Parts: sequence; structure tokens; C-alpha cells
Amino acid sequence: MSTDIEIARAATLEPITAIAERAGIPADAIQPYGTKIAKVDLDFLAKTHEAAKSKPKSKLILVTAINPTAAGEGKTTTSVGLADALRVIGKKSIVALREPSLGPCFGMKGGAAGGGYSQVVPMEAINLHFTGDFHAISSAHNLLAAMTDNHLYWGNQLNLDSRRIAFRRVVDMNDRALRQIVVALGGAANGFPRESGFDITVASEVMAIFCLARNLDDLQDRLAKIVVGLNNDKKPVTAGDLQAHGAMTVLLKDALMPNLVQTLEGTPAFIHGGPFANIAHGCNSVIATSAALDLADYVVTEAGFGADLGAEKFFDIKCRKAGLAPSAAVVVATLRAIKSQGGVAKPDLGKENHAAVKAGLANLGRHIGNLRKFGVPVVVAINHFNGDNQGELDLIAKTCRDEFGADVALCKHWAQGGKGAVELAEKVVALAESGSAKFQTLYPDELPLTDKMRKIATEIYGAADISIESSAKKQIADIEAMGFGNLPICVAKTQYSFSTDPTKLGAPSGFTVPIRDVRLSAGAGFVVMITGEIMTMPGLPKKPAAEAIKLDEKGQIEGLF
Repeated sequence: MSTDIEIARAATLEPITAIAERAGIPADAIQPYGTKIAKVDLDFLAKTHEAAKSKPKSKLILVTAINPTAAGEGKTTTSVGLADALRVIGKKSIVALREPSLGPCFGMKGGAAGGGYSQVVPMEAINLHFTGDFHAISSAHNLLAAMTDNHLYWGNQLNLDSRRIAFRRVVDMNDRALRQIVVALGGAANGFPRESGFDITVASEVMAIFCLARNLDDLQDRLAKIVVGLNNDKKPVTAGDLQAHGAMTVLLKDALMPNLVQTLEGTPAFIHGGPFANIAHGCNSVIATSAALDLADYVVTEAGFGADLGAEKFFDIKCRKAGLAPSAAVVVATLRAIKSQGGVAKPDLGKENHAAVKAGLANLGRHIGNLRKFGVPVVVAINHFNGDNQGELDLIAKTCRDEFGADVALCKHWAQGGKGAVELAEKVVALAESGSAKFQTLYPDELPLTDKMRKIATEIYGAADISIESSAKKQIADIEAMGFGNLPICVAKTQYSFSTDPTKLGAPSGFTVPIRDVRLSAGAGFVVMITGEIMTMPGLPKKPAAEAIKLDEKGQIEGLF
């Protein structure tokens, strides 16, 4: 059986000009990066957006999943397969995805371009540097960090309190040694020593702003609102106060143009932005999603990790901020992942175990119920693996229909491409065109921050309550006193469980969600609440994937997939 990278390399890709034409983008509106990748001009997209107001409203489909397991779920693969399948049944579709981070590529998760015959290509380029967007975001973020310390050095006219600087630096790599550091050591010439640290680029507020901005003006306005710290009177000091937002926008000017590539079947794909869903808001850029909606009849997008993280943030942050209203949601699961949620160890996943399937289905059932709280109809996609037991698959389908009230599609897009997901595409179209979607957010803007967090914890996670450390309570009080209490919540939480304990599988309930830190993202327009032991700078595993990655004698990459 061919590997993902072998399948991608064997494919004959169309010129990016042909993909652009298929999407309705003229050749003079793209900036090619070679022959298979292009950026799309923002002025063209602005004109297209105005013209699209007179056309029938496009259907936005969210693809999400159960809580991830080592067995794999295939959310991106399913997103690509569904977009291809929609074209198979005659719909004009575009898929809008996030860009991969180098951290997981060299750590343990791998890339984010799909798999098998449902991939976006050129896969190697997409997973490694791509068009340099992440480098631009890192540079813009770190420019602000450098200007903050420079301001301290040159007299500190804003009276910035060096003990209350909240803005850390970023790098697009897992590096636990950078979580807590001291900067400016070495004497007076190097500035004033202070504690600081690094986050991974995908957790950067600049990344969040990049993905929520509607255009360059909005980007610059949001960047100006970033709070770097407090002054001696405990008032916020912003990037605008430091006059950093103009230069940051210059660094991001080209990156803000969405990236256009293709699937293996020639379906146009926008891949743009990439915040993680366990420590950030987990969605691709608003610009890319809006462009896709203006150009296609059906847009397939995904939100990171399980629906308790990515989907909740997609609804409560991205849709709230961008005025989006999804028509349907797809929850992806595999038989193996469901059995993992039922407590089966990875070596035993191939053994028939109906009791474990039934136990693991509790996780899927809660996600289905949660999605309906947002007024969005749901279909379940079972991503098929060779060797799946038919009796166990039948049990999943019966439980979903009889107990959860959700339709199920068995999908074979990994092996068959778009034609393997036609059943899913037809069910998605039926849901989307039924008009049954009545989208709503989980909570109103005016609800206090603590109550918003409690609502997410109890209604989405199944918790009994939340607990807030005294320092975090003060942070919340300060944020509300500064006038930011109406912002939505972005929860940083383990992706592996509804709870903050990654070992609690299935659908745990009755637990308490501990809040240990709270961070204001004023430019992005949300408040981050950090729970449990989650880190905004991941570490590499004991045996990182990087150890197996190299070039072969032909100069081709080995070990990436």
C-alpha cells in the first residue's frame, strides 16, 4: 500500500492558473509561488465579495471530530474527501483549511494536508514553510516584543511596568526549554532583566488576529489594540502606543493574501492561517473562508481537534466575529478511535469488542448533542479503515440513528478519493438545503467572563463547575475593569478529553475545570482561559518525528509521512 507522500508525488497536478480559473479567479488576480501554489489578490477578493452579495447564499459546512486518540480520526482527510465528493455530485465546492505548523511536523502529530487519495497538494511544500506565512507572523510578533524591550531601554516614556509585561515571544517549533526564560541578561547595555518566555507561533495573538481580520485596515487596527502590558498606574499599554502596528502590518501585508492550492482531484483549496485549537481558536482565516463562500456554492472547512475545542471556538469566536452561519456540521470518527475512547489499548484495536464500541460512543454522542446546542444539524462520518469489523460498524450506525438521532455515512475517501465520500456529500447537501440550521452562539456578549467560562465547562465539557485560582480571579477582574468583559472566551485545554485530565476518556462528567491563568487578547477580541496543565509552548516527545526525517540519495524527503 502506498504511503501518503508516495501518493502525492505520483499525482499529476494541474497548473495553479487552471485551479484559479475553476474557482472563478482570473490569472491577473493571483501571485504564483512556482506553478502549483499562488496567493490571491486582496483587491480582487474585495470586489468579488461585493458582487457575491447579489448571488444565492453559499453553504458553509464545518468538519469536526470526536476527541483525538492515537488511533487517528482523519478530520482533514475527510474535509478534503467531502469537498471532492461535492464536486463529484455536481456542486461547485472549495475547501478552506489551516496551514500546518512545523512543531507537530517534527514532533509527533505529523502534517496537516490530509491523507491517501484525499490530500491537498503539493503536500511537502504545504507542510514545510509553504509561502512563509508563519515566518511573517513570527517576525511581526517578535518585532513587537523587541520594540517593547527597546522602549524600556530608551527611557520608558510610557511608564511600562516591566513586572507586568504580558507579551511573550514566539517560535514555530516545540521547545519546552523556552517556556520560562529571563531576557536582557549581561549588563546595562542589554536592557533591563525580566522574566519572560516563548509560546509556539500558532498560539500567538498575532496569529489569531491574522485569522480574524477582514482586510489590511482591519488587521492594522487589531494589531494596534494588542496589550503588551500595564503601566505603573495599571493601565494597558498597546502596540499602538509603541507605534509598532504599522511595521507589523507591513510584515504581514503579503501573508494576508490567502494561499490557493488544489486537492489530488483538482478541487480548489484555500490554506491560510493555522492557530491550534487546544491553545488558540483553531480555525483558518476569515479572509479565506469568506473568499471561498463568495466563489463557491459549498465551502468545507474544519476546526482543530475535537468539537469541544475547535467547533466551540469556530461557533463562539469565528462565526460571532465574522458573521458566519454554518449550514451543517460533520463529526468525524473511526471505529478504532471509538474503541480507544472505550478504553481499548492501541495493540488491541483490531479485536472485535462491542462493549468497547458502546462505551466509546458516549464521546461521539456528547459531541453530537453539543453541536445541536448551536442550532446546527449534524451528520456523522465514519472514516473507514481496512479491516474494520462490519458488526461493529453496524453498531455505530444503529446507535447514532436510534439513540443520537443522527444520520451516518461510511466514508472510504482515503482509498477512493471523492467517489468514496459521495454518500456523505449527499447527506450533507440534504441537511444544508433542508433549511434546518438555526445558528446561535452558546452565550451572549454581555454575560460576565466567569459565567461564560462556566457555561462552556458545564454545557460543552460536562463539568459540574469551574474553579479559579486567586491570581486568575484578579486577572479576570482587571480585564473586566478595563472594559473587555464583553469578549468571548478562548479556552486552552487538553484535546484528549472533555475534562482537563487527558486520561479521562469517553464522556466524563461531574468534574471541575480548574482555571490557572487568564490572558487578554484585545486585538483578536477574546480572553484566553488556561486550564489544567496545558502549555502554550509544547515540548517534543521522547522520540520526535524529526529523528526520522532526512533527504534520500535522490534529494527527496524521507520520514515526513
